Amino acid sequence: MTANDLYTTAHLFVAAVRVLDYRDGAPPAIESVCRLLDYSEEKGSYLLNRFKEQGIVDTVKSGFNDRIVVGNHLAIEDLPRDTEESRLEQELKKFKKGKDVMKEKVASIKAQQDQKKQSLFAEIEKKLKQKMEKK
Repeated sequence: MTANDLYTTAHLFVAAVRVLDYRDGAPPAIESVCRLLDYSEEKGSYLLNRFKEQGIVDTVKSGFNDRIVVGNHLAIEDLPRDTEESRLEQELKKFKKGKDVMKEKVASIKAQQDQKKQSLFAEIEKKLKQKMEKK
């Protein structure tokens, strides 16, 4: 499963929480969920916060760290099922588009410079021919 949409990720996250809860007999910490899903802790924390906002999962304070419990798992169905484009990807596209525009401007300026050089050389050549004809 290579889908990168929030809907699929939420199902995967909740399933990992349930599996770890069953296996260990206690609600898991974010580190355990990240290890199981092969996510970085930053990505796991980001997803945890997103899903907490939606009420999908919740955290329980523990002596050492917070533990994750499943909240309203039906809220997953309200999430978009299409691939979500992050702000970073949007900014990258915007940057690349701006870079392409800049390349076009540079190419246009170079073409104008070449045209000016050709017309200048043609004018100089014409003057030289006129001088040669006079002599």
